[in-house]
Amino acid sequence: MRVPTHRFTTAPRMNMTPMIDVVFQLIIFFLVSSHLAKQEVQLKLPLPTARTGQDPVEQQVPRLTVNVLADGTLTLAGRRVSAQELALRLRERLTDAGPGLQVRIRSDRSAPYKFVEPIMLACARAGIWDVSFAVYRPEDVR
Repeated sequence: MRVPTHRFTTAPRMNMTPMIDVVFQLIIFFLVSSHLAKQEVQLKLPLPTARTGQDPVEQQVPRLTVNVLADGTLTLAGRRVSAQELALRLRERLTDAGPGLQVRIRSDRSAPYKFVEPIMLACARAGIWDVSFAVYRPEDVR
């Protein structure tokens, strides 16, 4: 019996298709997650005005943004939450992020203080002391 001989042998090649698929999945994941983070801060709210304050300094610390609508609805990460659920999520995030967690409260200017107070109490009970309010300067309001 004759043994076949191949004159043109090729070196084994790696199939790159699965790796390209994974890279595209990661790109899509990061695009979607960054879009959701931007969307939370870009929620159209008529913020209150303040004559004093500081411009936000972009730092590499973990931050949560809690939005308070005029009717008292609380939103965290684009989802409606109750005051009890907010307190639970603050504690969870604090254990994940560590003691440097910041909370930014974005409240509608027509929302009464009784809707903001539970957020501040939940932060204090969870041990979060870096709480700030998002406001406009009077000259920026049109």
